[in-house]
Amino acid sequence: MSNASGSARAAPSDGAVPPSDTHRHTPAQRLQHFLHANPAAVPMIVVAVSAVVFAALLGPKFYSAFTLTLILQQVAITGIVSAGQTLIILTAGIDLSVGAIMVLSSVVMGQFAMHYGVPGFAAVLAGLATGGLCGLVNGLLVARVKLPPFIVTLGTWSIFGAITFIYSGNETVRSQDIDQTAPILHLFGNTFHIGHAVFTYGVILMLVISALLWYALNKTAWGRHVYAVGDDKHAAMLAGIRTGRVLVSVYVVTGLICALAGWALIGRIGSVSPQAGQLENINAITAVVIGGTSLFGGRGSILGTLFGALIVGVFSLGLRLLGTDPQWTQLTVGALIIIAVATDQWIRKASA
Repeated sequence: MSNASGSARAAPSDGAVPPSDTHRHTPAQRLQHFLHANPAAVPMIVVAVSAVVFAALLGPKFYSAFTLTLILQQVAITGIVSAGQTLIILTAGIDLSVGAIMVLSSVVMGQFAMHYGVPGFAAVLAGLATGGLCGLVNGLLVARVKLPPFIVTLGTWSIFGAITFIYSGNETVRSQDIDQTAPILHLFGNTFHIGHAVFTYGVILMLVISALLWYALNKTAWGRHVYAVGDDKHAAMLAGIRTGRVLVSVYVVTGLICALAGWALIGRIGSVSPQAGQLENINAITAVVIGGTSLFGGRGSILGTLFGALIVGVFSLGLRLLGTDPQWTQLTVGALIIIAVATDQWIRKASA
């Protein structure tokens, strides 16, 4: 049909050559198409503008190597979890259990090292296996049982959270005990300096995971299949993509990433606490949405999610340094979420 109509336009009865479609596009339409093709552009611009504004308001107090790297340290956990959440949302799903998986995995690491006398590295592997298993449960329920992702992960959020408290006895493993028994659990909380900038290995983990997922999504068949499933699952099946297998793999990878975030969380707070990170699922969804990934699936990027996490970090630290009430940070982030979703709806019209 499109070829026929294209031929008709190419050979009109009066012999005139019509203007190209691009000439009929308004500036707003061209902007729509640009943002549709580059989902990380909006959050990147917001990060740059907000950093310039806070630098102008705060001067050297904000625009210093130490302050800027402090933002990276503060968003490292959210950035890691958000990377996994991005995979889920790209498939037109959502995972409310990512925070619970992260905490459960960290508790398993702590319990195996402290109470079972397992070497630290083996305890880490047990935590990673726990995260992968939780992701597998979510994936099978979504892909095989055909349950809605929101309902599945709402249920497993409660289940994994309850298992965490039951298994740990609501007991916190102290930092001193970790240092004596399994110092590897503190690995991602250790710091190193580059000039006046202070980095943690948790920040490096966030950047490495983001880089690996960027490569997987943009340079591998698996990544193309993830986008295809989110864009149109039925069409992906007709194209020969095993959508069920793709969905299960996405949830398993997300579970593993959450387990890595649990390891980094131990280093960040210094202890193993079943109370920590309970709202990380909300923080992750916030970063992904502000980062330009469409809640309808099929469009978005890991780079945009990273910028989304940085936006929250910049506003949180900037408003705190200005001495404003913490509620202003929540208000600003809430407004950004609404603006991001409205922008996504507008951008989606470019592909309609």
